[in-house]
Amino acid sequence: MPDITTPRSSDDDLTRRLTHARYPRSNHYDVRWVIENQMGPNALWLLEWLAPALGLDALRPCARVLDLGCGRAMTSVFLAREYDVQVTAADLWVKPDENAQRIAEAGFADRVLPVHTEAHALPFAEGSFDAIVSIDAYQYFGTNDLYLPTLTRLLKPGGRIGIVVPAVREEITGVEPPEHLKEYWEPDWWCFHSAEWWRRQWTRSGAVEVETADWQPDGWQDWLLWCDVVAEESPEEFHRDMARRVREAVRADQGRALGFVRLVGRRK
Repeated sequence: MPDITTPRSSDDDLTRRLTHARYPRSNHYDVRWVIENQMGPNALWLLEWLAPALGLDALRPCARVLDLGCGRAMTSVFLAREYDVQVTAADLWVKPDENAQRIAEAGFADRVLPVHTEAHALPFAEGSFDAIVSIDAYQYFGTNDLYLPTLTRLLKPGGRIGIVVPAVREEITGVEPPEHLKEYWEPDWWCFHSAEWWRRQWTRSGAVEVETADWQPDGWQDWLLWCDVVAEESPEEFHRDMARRVREAVRADQGRALGFVRLVGRRK
């Protein structure tokens, strides 16, 4: 069983490179474990940024949390370990058997339940969860005007939903990306929106009271650092190639347009 919180001595330089003053909890995780289980930006950093706005420290022990679009369940393990909660790790792309093995190896088989499901067909009863978390996933399924009310029914009254998504600093008007990003722009990136767009989207749904909708200061620098590391160190060619492509865009942009948005809403 790998010790996910003990950096391997052979990775001392990499550990120092990724030790980040803003993410003290994440600093305790073995960097190789994080790299091997990543599926995009550093999800632990993004979750740690979300946590205080979502009030994770204030949740009662063993509160129920839905980790929606959990990928390889790295964020689910982090939630269980750092905040003493019970986590439902829901994902469409990663098989639950694979996540179950990863969760058990990390020592949290009794605290994290992997589920295979599509975000529009969640098999949970109303009021099942104290909180819902989604890191680098909600943009793929949650931009529809009607989605949030169907999702927040799963929250207990007063429960919170919190997301972090790749975003644009200012909403893009028209049908063309910013001139300096045209050669890098991917069609999927049209799901990137500004903090104010997300605030309006959630407010007018009537499902939640928006408590936080903000842009991450210098988030692009974290993104660029992480892309550099993944491009060099990921064991999977697909992720190395993706990191190189994203790195080119983020480096060319220098924070003018690309970054991350944090959004928290409380069920009315």
